[in-house]
Amino acid sequence: MKIGLYFGSFNPIHVGHLIIADTLYDRSDLDEVWFVVSPQNPLKKRQSLAHEHDRLRMVELAIEGNFHFRASDVEFRMPRPSYTIDTLTYLSEQYPQHQFSLFLGSDNLDQLKKWKNYEQILEYYQILVYPRPGELKTFDHPSIKVIEAPLLDISATFIRKSIQEGKSVRYLLPESVVDYIRDKKLFH
Repeated sequence: MKIGLYFGSFNPIHVGHLIIADTLYDRSDLDEVWFVVSPQNPLKKRQSLAHEHDRLRMVELAIEGNFHFRASDVEFRMPRPSYTIDTLTYLSEQYPQHQFSLFLGSDNLDQLKKWKNYEQILEYYQILVYPRPGELKTFDHPSIKVIEAPLLDISATFIRKSIQEGKSVRYLLPESVVDYIRDKKLFH
């Protein structure tokens, strides 16, 4: 099977994530999309992250009923911070029957050369790039394929701030995720 890996903190997962995943799935030859919940991004300062198990549960709730989507906690059992190449290598060893691709926002394309062993990623894995607000960075490589997708500017930071301020996040999150956040009192 061809698996697209969508890495993220998903703090929380929102409709922007889901639209991007669905669009990349629909406009490629992928069989499944795995949402890989990252405990810690090595290129980002540690932010106010909800517990990793809460973030995983929110992903599970958000994708419930979509049999092409799967939540993955693979990085929970790996050394931290987690590096994409290590996760890709681990998954390729565990699932040699699968072919893995990586989702990447165009805003992160210029960061790719800062990634650990990025040359190996380019050599062994396809990168499916989706547009993000701002100029589309160019990175000419046969492993990189830009997929036309809606230009979405929905941020988890905005959502967390809205929750803290008691503002509505209706339509920004699946209802099941809104209920989970409310019940667990996350991001307050």
